[in-house]
Amino acid sequence: MIVYDALGRRIELTAPPQRIVSLVPSMTEWLFSVGAGDRVVGITDYCIEPAAALQHLPRLRGTKNPDRAAILALKPDLIIAEQEENRERDVNALSAAGLQVYVTAIRSVADAAAQLAALAEVLDVVAAATPLTDALQQVLLDPPLPTYRVLAMIWRDPWMAIGRDTYAGDLLRLSGCRNVAEVLPGRYPRAALADFLALEPEVILLPSEPYPFGERDKLALLEAGARCRIEFCDGMALTWPGPRTPAAIAAFRRMFWGVYEPTHPLT
Repeated sequence: MIVYDALGRRIELTAPPQRIVSLVPSMTEWLFSVGAGDRVVGITDYCIEPAAALQHLPRLRGTKNPDRAAILALKPDLIIAEQEENRERDVNALSAAGLQVYVTAIRSVADAAAQLAALAEVLDVVAAATPLTDALQQVLLDPPLPTYRVLAMIWRDPWMAIGRDTYAGDLLRLSGCRNVAEVLPGRYPRAALADFLALEPEVILLPSEPYPFGERDKLALLEAGARCRIEFCDGMALTWPGPRTPAAIAAFRRMFWGVYEPTHPLT
């Protein structure tokens, strides 16, 4: 069986994969949600959901420094990676060692719908994956107008924000937000706080991950001159494509719009 991943890379499989290594935390969660969790033989240190199911799985270090030797020893018939989260050199090295590496490249909610549906076909779990695929397609319908000027931070030291051409940025757009950091260079622009605040956000989001923002960070924003609404939010809801996406969009719509009733209700 010949398939192609999101980057157009050729993957050769003799059958639906039965030994899967996931190098992407959100993909690990998705694999279990579609009934393929019993095929997962290795995960990263950052794979945390579903917590109970992951307790006894081998940990293969981080997304940026996977233990290639340990991965090889597991003899997976498929490795799942993500262009944004994993390094090209690791993907290339694992491929050169004869392993099949399927790379996703999710930069929007529409990408998540299409690429998860494609991967479901590769894994032969289409029936189990279809409810989520349908729900992801549904959230693309009738989004509120991007009205609220929002700055979503993602890191500190240096300060970084969610910029253009990102899954999180698109999720905010579908939630009715205008991402003010899109005018800055880069997908995750870094700047001084004064420069971020000069974008005149109405709301600043401080997610719980990948950087665990807290009260001291809110205080730093206030001391730098922020005079807008500052909200803490669930970082996994903001940045993890997959099973939590529909509920995440619904939650962000409520945050900004109160009770929001789309023509096509979210499921």
